[in-house]
Amino acid sequence: MITFDLDDTLWDNIPTITKAEFETRKWIENQVGFVDWGTFEDFLDIREALIKDDASIAWDISKLRKEIFRIKLDHIQPESLRDEIVEGAFELFISKRHEVTFYEGVEGAIQKLSKKYILGVLTNGNADIYKFDIGRYFKFSISSLEAKDSKPNRAHFDEAIKQVDGINFDNILHIGDHQINDILAAFNLGIETLWFNNKDMEWDQDFTKPNEFKEWKKLPEIISNKYE
Repeated sequence: MITFDLDDTLWDNIPTITKAEFETRKWIENQVGFVDWGTFEDFLDIREALIKDDASIAWDISKLRKEIFRIKLDHIQPESLRDEIVEGAFELFISKRHEVTFYEGVEGAIQKLSKKYILGVLTNGNADIYKFDIGRYFKFSISSLEAKDSKPNRAHFDEAIKQVDGINFDNILHIGDHQINDILAAFNLGIETLWFNNKDMEWDQDFTKPNEFKEWKKLPEIISNKYE
């Protein structure tokens, strides 16, 4: 089995989220006028406060986003109108959040690998692989919502081995970009890893750096040479 992270592994997530955020805020302000969105530090403070009241918000990022919209629109009355705007804003955001550009070679590599391996997704985000054409190559997808936890905790990996009989941590390869959430998380469970490092990042961990790659078109050959 090969499992994949999504954001910043299959596509560059920063421009996608930035555009989705901008267009959603613009849509909201077209409905209600100016909104004081605050700084990123303000967002973190609100998130921390929300998690204290509802622990599930730590891993349910869709709920988190809706709750932040509600807080920012607290002045909108009646409450039913506010809720209607919140739901409309989230629908727009999640739609824009799926307007991604896959890294060059992703689709070809996934198609080739699916002929030899069981493929799955392990993501902390709320992107749905089945909204894309390449979703047909994946047997399963586990988000933080389904795992009720976030990587680097082990819940995603525990759920993954429940998906297919006869699969355990010894015969999984996990591929991701994040040194902690992907590589360390898998390493701690004895899972083989490949590090997607298309930005030539330095290795900052205190264990041996795994094999890395930056070009998706070379991935099937890398896996073939190392594991077959």
